Amino acid sequence: MLMVRVAVENTVYHFDKDFDYAVPASLAEKAVPGCRVQVPFGTANRVCQGMILSVHEAEGNAKIKFLQAVLDEAPLLSNEMLFLIPWLKERYYCTLFDAVRLLLPAGLTYRMQSIYALAVGVTKETVQTLPPEKQAAALPLLRQSSLEKGKLLRQAGLSPDSLVLDDLCRNGILQRTMDPVRRMGDASMKMVRLHEPLPDPLKLTPRQREVFHVLQDAGCASVKEVCYFTGVTPAVIKNMTAHGVCDEYEQETYRTPYLTGECTETGEQTPIHLSPEQETAYEHLLAAYRAGEATYSLLYGVTGSGKTSVYLCLIDQVLQDGRDVILMVPEISLTPQSVHIFQQRYGKKVAVFHSGLSVGERMDEWKRVKRGEATVVVGTRSAIFAPLAHIGLIIVDEEQESTYQSESSPRYHAKEVAWFRCRYHRALLLLASATPCVETYYAAQTGKIGLETLSQRYGEAQLPEVCICDMNEELRNGNASVLSWPLLTALRENLEQKRQSILLLNRRGYNTFASCQDCGHVMTCPNCSISLTYHAANNRLMCHYCGYSVPMTAECPECHGKHLRYTGAGTQKAEEQLQELLPRARILRLDADATMSRYAYEDKLRQFADGEYDLIVGTQMVAKGLDFENVTVVGVLSADQSLYNDDFRSTERTFDLLTQVVGRAGRGRFRGRAFLQTFTPENPVFALAASQNYPAFYQQELPLRKLMLYPPFADLCVVGFVGSNEQEVRGGSMVFLQQLRQLAKTEYRQLPLRVLNPSPAHILRAGGKYRYKLLLKCRNSRLFRQMISRLLVHFAGEKKFKHVTAFADMNPDTVL
Repeated sequence: MLMVRVAVENTVYHFDKDFDYAVPASLAEKAVPGCRVQVPFGTANRVCQGMILSVHEAEGNAKIKFLQAVLDEAPLLSNEMLFLIPWLKERYYCTLFDAVRLLLPAGLTYRMQSIYALAVGVTKETVQTLPPEKQAAALPLLRQSSLEKGKLLRQAGLSPDSLVLDDLCRNGILQRTMDPVRRMGDASMKMVRLHEPLPDPLKLTPRQREVFHVLQDAGCASVKEVCYFTGVTPAVIKNMTAHGVCDEYEQETYRTPYLTGECTETGEQTPIHLSPEQETAYEHLLAAYRAGEATYSLLYGVTGSGKTSVYLCLIDQVLQDGRDVILMVPEISLTPQSVHIFQQRYGKKVAVFHSGLSVGERMDEWKRVKRGEATVVVGTRSAIFAPLAHIGLIIVDEEQESTYQSESSPRYHAKEVAWFRCRYHRALLLLASATPCVETYYAAQTGKIGLETLSQRYGEAQLPEVCICDMNEELRNGNASVLSWPLLTALRENLEQKRQSILLLNRRGYNTFASCQDCGHVMTCPNCSISLTYHAANNRLMCHYCGYSVPMTAECPECHGKHLRYTGAGTQKAEEQLQELLPRARILRLDADATMSRYAYEDKLRQFADGEYDLIVGTQMVAKGLDFENVTVVGVLSADQSLYNDDFRSTERTFDLLTQVVGRAGRGRFRGRAFLQTFTPENPVFALAASQNYPAFYQQELPLRKLMLYPPFADLCVVGFVGSNEQEVRGGSMVFLQQLRQLAKTEYRQLPLRVLNPSPAHILRAGGKYRYKLLLKCRNSRLFRQMISRLLVHFAGEKKFKHVTAFADMNPDTVL
């Protein structure tokens, strides 16, 4: 008997595996790996969606269930992607179908829809004998043969959680079927062409004759184009179709983001002139690629050193070989600039992947790549799953960024998936950054991966002059504004010289803290252990974790006193103070509040590039990747902000942010200046960031990591526990620890482990859920992952902790 192994939707982790199903003879040709299917699942045989992972022959038995339907005409997933699914499950503790979802665009997935109809033999008279509520549910089905559950409930005037339909099914009045429905349909355009053969005799009105001549010349055209060029209405074309002169048909079109009328089919590959350093790096990387084996390299270069030029030369060679390329960028905000560069050079071969696109756009970009129409993919971490068939090069730009790691299940890291794909395709994986993460640079220094260095800025551009501003001194001199005197002076000089500036303040909102001076009460979120931020734009206090908001108040909710004090400056307050201090300046604020509408970020940056603004003040989105020749002053308004967080990576993260934002200045022919405002100017991280001296920072950071046994000297596994009751969450974490001790002492004695006792998360309560964490310093081996998987499965089966969710996150960028 032909059998298939299927990953089934909506299974739970502790009960997940590939399930065997028999294939009916009628589906034998269609049931191939990579196709989605409809299967009965569980004791109730509810209809579920699944993905065929493999096909095999086996002896049948009475208990085996049969496939009900194959939903795809051709496989959606290649052999590579089918190998990737179990790898994702084993490495990131997710279900098989969770892994399948990562590989498919949201619009292409199906949802199972309940369809109701009257049971055979049920008549109008039968319906009229039912109680009023049940009668109201059955009456619409006398008029229509079947209805989807939501529509039927609305027509019957019943609530979405009503059980009336279930009762009617049990009583044999209604019958229910489950149908798969695509979440997003294909986009199409109505086309028209001349019918073959044409009717004889051919009688045409003058207007029809115009349409006839256009179609004779063009062969076929969209109805919209024919109407535009001839001035006729669609009714004229419809009439010609009715008389057998024309044929109308639907042709699939793509909802393609960012493509403009200026974008050519193939692009324009202008020559790139490399410096001697760039040429050396390029030659070494090209040789690694040409070796024909999976290769892993780091391209370390100071800001403005021309790493992108090296990428482009490499990509040219890879495309000439008929192979494909993925370029990953860390944030949506960097995608438009990257896409513009790549579309200018490679035209419509470029596809874009990121979460800011509409569902339809994401689906159509996926289809273009799947069909081989796009061979260069640019995007954020989801781009790593692009269905390219012949990958030759994967580039991870700003490889140190935390956004390459997913914060929700499956908690995959795009760099690890990239290495899996490069090994499969025998391709080159290139990580690039001016501030690589310590683990990557350590791997390069110890020879585990290749290293290429660009130590100088490209051309005549020089590293900016950096001033470290002591804000303690500013306060003693009576300056309580967001700007130090040196920075304010530099901004005024820049305005006079018609140059531009960028200011970083990595906090949005107006005030970041509100407290009562009478009783000391702090305005906090009822759902999260965090203070509310005041936003002047909508005059509300808002939580940046769960979105809770209330109108601004002058009265304390605890003691009803009238002395609420608002402190801490966010980007909105900085913008207001800047406008007062620099009244002639045209100021652009860039943060999540100012860029909520679609394409707002790229539109605002385009205006800045065109000289419509003099100064940008914004959050982290202005710190990286921006390249404006006229920017000669940058400032960090609160450089201490991320330095003293409760996280072993806080120093590294601060150095990275400061180095990157300093690098935005002086990237053209004008010398740049940067200002770091701090209350702890003696901290060595500021001097190192000012000099862009990453090797010195690395040498300072590495001994601390070794002493504390943190990455790269050990892997860090964080087991998180989440639930609505704090005592249950804490208790669950302690029971998990006991089970871990028992297993580690008996079956996994050979594993090197250091375990820290469970502790509250940095933000104990978020979104109404309490959170605890258990830290394990370990080696991320297959045996270790097997142990953690067993513990998670066992914990999920504990009935007393059924309201507590446990998950494992390996080497997270931010510890819970």
